[in-house]
Amino acid sequence: MRTTIRVAIIDDHDLFVRGMELLLPEVSNGRATVVASTGDAAYAAGIVRNTVPDLVLVDLHMPPPGGLHAIDAVRRAAPRSPVIAMSGDDDPAVVLAALRTGASGFLPKSSTAADLLAPLLAAHQGWAVLPPRLLAALVEKDQRRSAPAATESLGPDDRTLLRLIANGSSTAEIATRLHVSERTVKRLTATLLRKLRVSSREAAAALAGSAGLL
Repeated sequence: MRTTIRVAIIDDHDLFVRGMELLLPEVSNGRATVVASTGDAAYAAGIVRNTVPDLVLVDLHMPPPGGLHAIDAVRRAAPRSPVIAMSGDDDPAVVLAALRTGASGFLPKSSTAADLLAPLLAAHQGWAVLPPRLLAALVEKDQRRSAPAATESLGPDDRTLLRLIANGSSTAEIATRLHVSERTVKRLTATLLRKLRVSSREAAAALAGSAGLL
């Protein structure tokens, strides 16, 4: 059974909207069609409430009340319709704001209709969609933000152990340095990983580097 997607577009760029209306059904062999559109973010809720689309595309850079307002309005009016934010640039801060507002993903507007088909199908099936480079940038940004908070509550002994781990010291080397048994080092390391909410030494070392502990 074919997956079909009814798409609504909230975007004030007429050329982009008309292109999607014409090309999306063509490249998808009728699997995806644009059922509604508006260039005014204030009408976003009304559009999706009347048409109940399977997916909503929202341009982040729209005149007031703006794309973020449109995302929030759509999520309230049609909570079962995933929202994909779109923009001509991929500023991680703007994309992160869209995700926090309720968007299920982000796609660049430089994408062709053919390039958009697979991500739209994935979003319709419940997946979050982000370009790989942007995903890496967001993860790095989040690590920089969360690293100080994760390490600031550590005591002197934990910080010493974390630095040794981050510097690549083995269990035996740490045991010698701390004058304890290897079994004790393993126990202390497991406790430290729990405090940092990470699952490996490598992740702990990354946090140490992000927090400036090296």
